[in-house]
Amino acid sequence: MELDLTSAAFWIAVGQIILIDIVLSGDNAVVIALACRNLSPEQRRKGILWGVAGAVSLRVVLTVFAALVMNLPWLKLVGGLLLVWIAVKLMLPEDEEGHDIEPSAHLWGAVKTIVVADFVMSLDNVIAVAGAAHGSLALLLFGLAVSIPLIVWSSQLILHWMERFPSIVLFGAGLLGYVAGQMIFTDPGVLGLLPPLPAWSSKAAGVVGAVLVVAVGRWLEQRILARQDVTVV
Repeated sequence: MELDLTSAAFWIAVGQIILIDIVLSGDNAVVIALACRNLSPEQRRKGILWGVAGAVSLRVVLTVFAALVMNLPWLKLVGGLLLVWIAVKLMLPEDEEGHDIEPSAHLWGAVKTIVVADFVMSLDNVIAVAGAAHGSLALLLFGLAVSIPLIVWSSQLILHWMERFPSIVLFGAGLLGYVAGQMIFTDPGVLGLLPPLPAWSSKAAGVVGAVLVVAVGRWLEQRILARQDVTVV
C-alpha cells in the first residue's frame, strides 16, 4: 500500500494501527507509572520522557524489521496464529498479582526499567502493527508517528476509558482477530497451496478471524469466571 493520503484504504489502515496501539499499550502505560513512582516530581517527568523515548525508538526499529520480513513464506501464518492467541488473551480476566515491576529511586534506573519492560511486553504490538501495515513501510511509520504521541500523552486517560468501557477491549480483540485472519490468508506459503480466489477473500478471512477470536474469548472468559465463582463459594 502506497502513502496516498486521499485513499480511504490508507486511512482505514492508519486507524487500525492507532486502535491496535491504544488497546495493546495499556500495560506499557502502567509499567511507566510503576517504574517512576518513587522518583521526585521533577525526576519523574524526566524519567517518563527518556524512558518513553528509548522504548519507542526500540519499538519502531523492531516493528520496521518485522514489516520488512513479514512477506517471507510462512512468517505471516506464524504471526497470525500468535496474534489470535494474543487477541483471545486480551479478553480474559487479568491476573490479580499485577505487574512485577520494581520502582527505582534513581532516574536512569527507572529509564532502564521502562525500556527493558517495554521491549519484553511489545511483541504483541509489533506483530499486530506490522500486520496492519500490510508490508508498507511508509504506512507503518505514518501510523506509528500518529499513534505514539497519542499514547504517551494520554495513557492514563486511555486506561480509564478501557476500564469504564469494556467494549473498547472487545472491539480491539475483534480487530486483532481481523488482522490475524488477513495475515494468515495472505501468507505467500498459504496462497501457494490455494486455488485462485476472488479479491474479497482476504476481507472474508479477516471477518472469520474476528468472529473466531470474540467467540473463543467469550467462551473462555465465561469458563474462568464460573471457576472463580465456584472457588469463592
